[in-house]
Amino acid sequence: MSDGRLGRLAASAEAVLYWVAVAPVLARLPAAIGYRIACWRGDVLFRCRRGKRAVMAGNLRQVLAGELAGGAEDGVIREWFRFCSCEPLDVMRLRGRAAPLRQLVEIRGAEHLAAALAEGSGAILCTSHFGSYHAGLSALHASGFPVTTIGRWQHRYSAGVSGLERRFWDLVYTRRIERHQQRPNIEPWPGRVQVAALAAAALRANEVVTILIDAPPLDSDRARVLEVPFLGRRATLLPGVVTVSRLTGAPVLMGFFRRCPDYRHQILEISPPVPVAGELATAFARCAAAVSAAIADSPAHWAYWGSAPDLADLGLIRPAPVIPAAPDVPAPATAQVPAQGMAEVPAQGMAEVPAQGMTEVPAQSMTEVPAQSMTEVPAQSMTQVPAQSMTQVPA
Repeated sequence: MSDGRLGRLAASAEAVLYWVAVAPVLARLPAAIGYRIACWRGDVLFRCRRGKRAVMAGNLRQVLAGELAGGAEDGVIREWFRFCSCEPLDVMRLRGRAAPLRQLVEIRGAEHLAAALAEGSGAILCTSHFGSYHAGLSALHASGFPVTTIGRWQHRYSAGVSGLERRFWDLVYTRRIERHQQRPNIEPWPGRVQVAALAAAALRANEVVTILIDAPPLDSDRARVLEVPFLGRRATLLPGVVTVSRLTGAPVLMGFFRRCPDYRHQILEISPPVPVAGELATAFARCAAAVSAAIADSPAHWAYWGSAPDLADLGLIRPAPVIPAAPDVPAPATAQVPAQGMAEVPAQGMAEVPAQGMTEVPAQSMTEVPAQSMTEVPAQSMTQVPAQSMTQVPA
């Protein structure tokens, strides 16, 4: 399958068919069969998506720089495609009370989360875009822990995503995930102070608030990022998880979803509370180190290998060079044909459009699950909400 324009159209059509028709059927088959077929599809995508494969290989080499043995890159990329192909089945198994998925998810460390909630101040589960985190958090909620997530649905704000695509992802993906949350996502946007109040209300109601700390920061958040050690490099991340914890008294626990070698079973590992005392940068570095260690241990679980722009926004790789636009070239007098004016666009000007300009389609194609951008609550937004206004938000 080519990665040109026709190839992307074919990939998008295949993805729509997979989400709408194939994955729902596979999710009703015995799990061993359904997930095996999903892995076969992942292998096909691995072989056909040569351009995507090359981008991922370059990203892995830049970030992990020698940590992967010779030939290991292909193994990580193949696993990544398999995981992407299995995730729609996770989402489709959230039907009813999510029992079809819950029976495949083992929760280790649930006692830590239960003990945190017993204190009555809620709990913050700090995680990353690692594994089948959307469906996994819904399974956690269905297991008896009231889960509310802080984060934006990426397909709702990404430039270049059509209204039809947004409605498609809302129908097949977002709606199924949010059916198994205590509240709809708390979506942080620049200047939206009420996010702080909503997060505090959820914690006062003794809920589990989840924050994914590895989201690339928005331009409006750049002034608030911290640079912390991450995957052997320095990443720019928002420390909102520590800020929320300090202002509400809710403990921070780390949680990661890993897919087992049989691809159908998953394990959610929840840690004891992470210390958040001391300097903000030091406390946040502990959370970032846990995320970094999880990715280094199983890199195929991390969503961002497929997106060079996101890795560049995180500061992990160099941004792609910007190719300046070609200057306007005046048309020669002989090309100016009066009347219809069809020749007023210079013929040579058509050749000056760079070829890559024809392929500027959103980096995230419909063949992958749209990653949810989980940007944390800006620090000042928490401090701008007076104490009395926090209590006016219904729990």
